[in-house]
Amino acid sequence: MDCATLTGEITRSIGTLPGEMAAAARYVLENPGDVALLSMREQARRAGVRPWTMTRLAKRFGLDGYETMRRLHGEALKERALGFSGKAGAQVARQRLAGGRALAAEIASTAARQITSLGEPATAGTLAEVAAVMARARRIYCLGLRSSRPVAEHLCYMLSFLGEKAQSLDFQGGTGLDPLRFATDEDVFFVATVAPYTRASVEAARHAQAQGLTVIALTDSAASPIARLARHVILVGTESPSFFHAITPAFAAVEILAALVAGEGGEAALDAIARTERQLSELNIHVLEHAVVRRPERAQ
Repeated sequence: MDCATLTGEITRSIGTLPGEMAAAARYVLENPGDVALLSMREQARRAGVRPWTMTRLAKRFGLDGYETMRRLHGEALKERALGFSGKAGAQVARQRLAGGRALAAEIASTAARQITSLGEPATAGTLAEVAAVMARARRIYCLGLRSSRPVAEHLCYMLSFLGEKAQSLDFQGGTGLDPLRFATDEDVFFVATVAPYTRASVEAARHAQAQGLTVIALTDSAASPIARLARHVILVGTESPSFFHAITPAFAAVEILAALVAGEGGEAALDAIARTERQLSELNIHVLEHAVVRRPERAQ
């Protein structure tokens, strides 16, 4: 288990935890740096609980003790402190030791585990809940910047098959949040950002929230600044043996979302998809001819 997965499990369970344990859980979610750096007793004092409650909290989520929770938070803090250049050095050392083939397999298997975790009951339930909210929305504004930009644009493109309510917010063209002047409280603001979080994405979500839009965040931690602004949070793993964070799980999450939104749309969604396909065919957008495969000539 990594820190992001643990944080997600605590977030989803906090409403079911008893008194002191709930207080300890809230402290962990709100103070990830303290969890990594302070002693368990000092954390318990700051959380206003007894020290053994911190141990009970860790064991509640399958850890062997609170030191494991501190270690997971410490590893997450170290990765962020290292930055891309620091992680690149670690990757180079690992690649020299194990070889490129082994590193490639490790990156692939890490991404596969993160994608598989999207099917776990709690996460799948969140995706279904968010899809239902999107399906009911009048309009869906999609925003992602830097590495998260293609994730948000991919969601918007898939939703465009279902009608015209999805709109990508174009920061590159300079119009940015201009379309939000037409937004209402019947609309959804979908934003994707992972550590290191993009400041403009957080500020945009804060603006959307102030306007009364339903903010849906796709991010890597329940403690991320974007998660605190959102009504619904989809957590995805980003840890990778690579120097760069993994984006593949985020792509998988939005593909699941788009499929579920289509299912929520029923016959209307089917009609919209059929209209889209007819237009693509009429405009001859796709190459549908099968390639001619040449048979090897027989030797004379």
